[in-house]
Amino acid sequence: MNRIDKMFLTKKKRILSVYFTAGYPSLNCVEQIILLLEKNGADMIEIGIPYSDPLADGPVIQETSKIAIANGMTLNNLFLQLQSIREKTSIPLLLMGYINPIMQYGFTRFCQSASKTGIDGLIIPDLPLPVYRKEYLRVVTEYNLKNIFLITPDTSDQRIRQTDDQSTGFIYMVSSASTTGKTRTFDENQLGYFKRISAMKLKNSTMVGFGIHNPETLEQVFSYGHGAIIGSAYLRALQGNNSIEEATSGFFRSLI
Repeated sequence: MNRIDKMFLTKKKRILSVYFTAGYPSLNCVEQIILLLEKNGADMIEIGIPYSDPLADGPVIQETSKIAIANGMTLNNLFLQLQSIREKTSIPLLLMGYINPIMQYGFTRFCQSASKTGIDGLIIPDLPLPVYRKEYLRVVTEYNLKNIFLITPDTSDQRIRQTDDQSTGFIYMVSSASTTGKTRTFDENQLGYFKRISAMKLKNSTMVGFGIHNPETLEQVFSYGHGAIIGSAYLRALQGNNSIEEATSGFFRSLI
């Protein structure tokens, strides 16, 4: 059984997934960060593939991607760092990135490498559902990967139902139509969106991302979805002068 499916079977609520940019703050820290995130309480981890033009991401992820690329992070380097990760952890791991660097690597080769290193799922924000279904579904399924789709407050009910029908693993609920990054709290429109999706009783679990950075926003999300995805807030913690270990433990303390 895919580790994502197993996680949702054993933990129904208050799931915490954390995103980090591979190659940030240093080139060879991927394994260290994964193990520290698990140690401190993450249920699932999203490993960001750095890209020079991350249109859906806010300034923090854009900056960390720029630094990671300058550090020398590539997909070849990333898979090399992940080659023994399954000897040390069984936590669900996903790769999140844009289609361009994946296509440059080769889509089939990418899925093969992901499966070989123990990756459980993919999040490719700029891969449309119809294109995925027509051109890539077979390959993703062949390598036992979950492909996760995103919905936003602007997504119609009809499109959400279609996404739910085609999804496996979970649905990524983007809390806002804007880019990722810190917002003070969720407004009434966003809470209305959470309630709307909850009332639809989708067959897939839902994970909410974008704008979660403190206990208040985390609890708001936990009230409506199965879990939360945090990225920019963790990367901001890594931007400080503390060690990766201190920054990670401090980040988790800030969510209590």
